[in-house]
Order: sequence, then structure tokens, then C-alpha cells
Amino acid sequence: MDVSKIAERLMAEHKDGVRYAPFAAASGIVGVTDAYAVQREYVGRLMAAHATKPAGYKIGLTTKRMQAMCGIDSPVAGVILADRVHLSGARIPLSAYGHVGLEFEIAVRLGREPRRIGHSFGVEEIADAVDGIAPAVEIIDDRYADYSQLDALSLIADNGWNGGIVLGEFVKPWPDLAAAEAAVAIAGKVIDRGFGRDVLGHTFQSVAWLATHLSASGVALRPGEIIMTGSLVTTKFPDINTSYRYELSGVGSVTLSIQA
Repeated sequence: MDVSKIAERLMAEHKDGVRYAPFAAASGIVGVTDAYAVQREYVGRLMAAHATKPAGYKIGLTTKRMQAMCGIDSPVAGVILADRVHLSGARIPLSAYGHVGLEFEIAVRLGREPRRIGHSFGVEEIADAVDGIAPAVEIIDDRYADYSQLDALSLIADNGWNGGIVLGEFVKPWPDLAAAEAAVAIAGKVIDRGFGRDVLGHTFQSVAWLATHLSASGVALRPGEIIMTGSLVTTKFPDINTSYRYELSGVGSVTLSIQA
């Protein structure tokens, strides 16, 4: 496996708008450790190219609905870059991406590093470290992937397809997140609903998974980092000139519009 060569290929494919196809096996990526090694190299190249830095992490495929949609049975993690963080009301140009998908999530902002019990983290330890939560939308760039042909290793190496996030307002305190209902609407008409409990049983369980995953590589979650905890509904694929409103009960809302 040539990590640099694979990362260079990913940079070129995104720049040139090449359609996504699984590449792990042909590239010599044989396990999760290899895939995340490629992701680190690829993200490093993105940061250098755009003079940016990490703002936090995304966690994908955390609900049964999303895992079934993608044919993958475990979560994956990626890095969110600071120059890809947008605020509610953002106008997202389709022309800046290969093919846009939108995922409607609960974002977590950390106030301090979570405490660990043994080799893992629990929901209570994560809750104690959280400074605020917000409704948020992840922009993914799947480059017209065939969802029946996905593989987890290629998805991980490609930074979980993260193309940015749109954040609502962070609030503290927050309601029972397991019971919080998500409603996604276009032009005032609700098109889908989900609940916080759909993400690994609880939003903070998703963050606990990430903290445990990172700690295996000696990486800790840091104060100020934003974590996208996984989509409460299936990915939506927008048309040009479409506006979305996503409301999370007891928390707030976030809006965005899709432009040409």
C-alpha cells in the first residue's frame, strides 16, 4: 500500500469530478488501520491545499437505516475541516461538489476532554464533557456512488465523503436527546422524521464510540471540537433551488438552500 499515492489519487479525483468507485482492494488497503492511515494523509493534503485546520469529526452510518442504505454494518469516522463549516442560512452551491447529499444530525461541541473509564468511554462521561448541542446538516459528496457497491474501507479512506457542515445554534442545557424528534422539511412540508435514539441508542453513545476509536491511535477529543453524530434520517439528494428546514424538538432549527 502506497499511502501517498492513494491520497494523491483522491485529491485528483475530487478536483476532476471523477465518479466514485470502491478502490480499497485494488490499492492494497486490507483493513481499517490501513484505511484510516490513508484518510490521515488525504486530510493532511486537504489542509495544506486550503490553508485550513481540523474543526472536529463526523461519524457516519450510526443508524440501522443508514447502514442498510449503504450496506455497511458499523460506524465510520472522518475529519471536519474549518473552512467547510457553515452557519444556518448558508447557500450551498452544487457546482462546488461532485454530487451532494444532505444528512440531518445532532452536532455536539465539547467543553473539555472526556474522561475515560478503562479502555472505553461511556455516555455519562461524554455528557459531562459536552458544552452544547445543535441541529446540524452534513454535506456529503458521494460523487454519484453506486450505493449497492460500497465498501467501508474505501469510504473511510475518502474521509467519509465529508464536504462540510451547516450548524444551527448551540444550546445548553438540552432536552432528552434520545427522545428528541427530528423533522426535515422542504417548502414547509415535512419529508422525513427521526429520533435521537436512532443513533446508537443515544447521541452521546455515538461520541463515546468516536472517543474510544480515536484513543486506540493515541488521539484524544479536545475542547472546542465539533462532532457530527450521525444522520437521524436517510440521506437526501437535493435539487437546485431547494430550501431545507431541519427542526430538532426542544433544541432549535437550521436552514440551508441549494444553489446552482
